[in-house]
Amino acid sequence: MSKFDLKPQALSRREFMAKATALGLSTAVASTIWAEAGLAETPKKGGHFVLGLKGGESTNTLDPALSASHVTAKALRAFGNTLTAVAAEGGIAPSLAESWEASEDGKVWHFNIRKGVEFHNGKTLTPEDVQLTLARHSNEDSQSGALGIMRGIEEVRVDGDNVVVTLATPNADLPYLLSDYHLVIQPGGGIDNPADGIATGAYKVTADEPGIRYGFEKFANHWDESVGHFDSHEILVLNDDTARSAALQSGQVHAINIVPPRTAKLFGRAPGVTLNAASGRGHYIFAMHCDTAPFDNKDLRLALKYAINREELVDKVLRGYGSVGNDIPINEAYPLFDGAMEQRAFDLAKAAEHYKASGHDGSPIVLHVSDGAFAGAIDAAQLFQLTAQVAGIPLEIQRVPADGYWSEVWNNKPFCASYWGGRPVQDQMWSVGYLSTADWNDTRFKNEEFDTLLLKARAELDEAKRKDTYAQMARIVWEEGGLINPMFNQFIDGYSDGVTGWAAHANGDLMDGYVASRTWFA
Repeated sequence: MSKFDLKPQALSRREFMAKATALGLSTAVASTIWAEAGLAETPKKGGHFVLGLKGGESTNTLDPALSASHVTAKALRAFGNTLTAVAAEGGIAPSLAESWEASEDGKVWHFNIRKGVEFHNGKTLTPEDVQLTLARHSNEDSQSGALGIMRGIEEVRVDGDNVVVTLATPNADLPYLLSDYHLVIQPGGGIDNPADGIATGAYKVTADEPGIRYGFEKFANHWDESVGHFDSHEILVLNDDTARSAALQSGQVHAINIVPPRTAKLFGRAPGVTLNAASGRGHYIFAMHCDTAPFDNKDLRLALKYAINREELVDKVLRGYGSVGNDIPINEAYPLFDGAMEQRAFDLAKAAEHYKASGHDGSPIVLHVSDGAFAGAIDAAQLFQLTAQVAGIPLEIQRVPADGYWSEVWNNKPFCASYWGGRPVQDQMWSVGYLSTADWNDTRFKNEEFDTLLLKARAELDEAKRKDTYAQMARIVWEEGGLINPMFNQFIDGYSDGVTGWAAHANGDLMDGYVASRTWFA
C-alpha cells in the first residue's frame, strides 16, 4: 500500500490532512491530493454559517469603492461578484464575464457579460451595469480603492452583450485586475446608493451593523448553483484575538481569520479545530510618507530600513509563520518575480551612518501602531524601537485604538504600521500602492522613472522583458521608497471540523474571502 492509499471510510478529512502534513506536505498540496483522490464530498445544502473576523470598524461601509478592511472585503465576496475571479491555484476564472478576448496588442478587450444574472433587487444584469460600475470607480471623486487600476483605462463602452475596455497602454493582466474586490458589479453602477448592499452574489444582505455584525441569507435566484451552500451566513466582528479564538473553540463561530502566530501551534491542537496556514503575497509593513518631514530625507529612510531586524520579527512576531521581506511588496509568490536583488541586511552601523548623514535634529520619530493593523504589530514596533535606539535613532511608538485605524491612521499619519494582502499580479500591486497618482499610495512615493517603467511593463507582452522591467521598478522602490517591509506573512485561518470544502488560496485569507460561498457543513 502506498502512503497515500487512504480509504475515505477509514479517514476523515482532518485525519487525512494531519497524516499528510506530518509527512511534510503543505496544506494546499494535501487538499489537492484529497480532492484528486475522489475523497471530496458532494456539497450539502443548509445551515447557518458564522464567521468571526478581525478587522472591522464602526466606520465601515458596504460601498465597494471604500472597502479598506478585512470585514468589508469578506462581506463583498459574500454578496457581490466581479467580472473575473482568481482561482485557488492562481489562474484567472470567469465570473460575471463568461469569456473575454484581447486585440493582438493587448490594448482593446472584449468581455462577454453573462446572461440571466439577477441582482438581489430583482433587476437583470446588463452590460450597461458593468459599464457604469467601471465608470464610477474611474471617477476621480470616487475615492475608490481600485482607482489606481482604473486610471489605465481610456474608455469603457457597451457593444451588444459585450463590454469593451480600451486601455491607454496595453495590459496583458487586465482580467486579473478586474477581479479586485472593490469592483463588485452593482445595478446602475452603484451611482445612486453605492452602500445599499445590492449586487449579484450568492448571499443577499439582511443586516448591516458596522463594527458589530453583518447578516446574509441565501439568494434563491443566484446564477451559480455550485456556490452558496448555506441557508444563511453571518459575520461577527471579533477584533480581540482571544475572544475570536474562544468563539471558534466554543462553537459560537465556524471559522476565523488572523489566528495570532504566537498561539497558532497550540490553537491548532485544540479538539474540533483545524488550522490552515497558507503562504502568499500578504505583507506586514511600516509605511513612511516620502513627502513629509523627516521622511522626505532619503538618508533617514535608509537609516530606519537598516535598523530593523527582519529575521527577529519573523521568528518572534510571526513565530515562523512567514518569511523575511526586502522593502518591496513583491515576493516569489508573484509571477515574473526576479529574486536576484540582494537582501537588505540588518546593519546597525549603516543605520547609524545614514542617520548621521540625514542631519536629523534628534526629536522623536513617531511610529503610529495598533494591533488593528496586524496581529503582533505592537510587538513588532517595540522590537524595531529597541534596535533603532541602539543605532541612535530616537524612534517613539504611539499606540492608537484599533477602531478607526484604517480610516484615521492608515494613509493619513506619516509613519504607521500597515498590512497589504497582496494582489494576484505585479501590475496591480504596483498600480494600487506605488503609482504616483494612486489613492492608496500609503508611502506617498512619487517617482517619474518608476511611473514610466510601470506603463512600459503594462504594454510589454514579452514576459522576459516585462520581468526585467519589474526588476528595475523593484530596485527603485528598494533604494528610494518609503516602504519598510520586514516580513511576508502566512494566512493563518482556523475553522471547525464540521466545515468542509476548504481549499488554501494564495491570494488571500479565508479562501480569498470566498469561504462562505464555497464551503458547506459535513
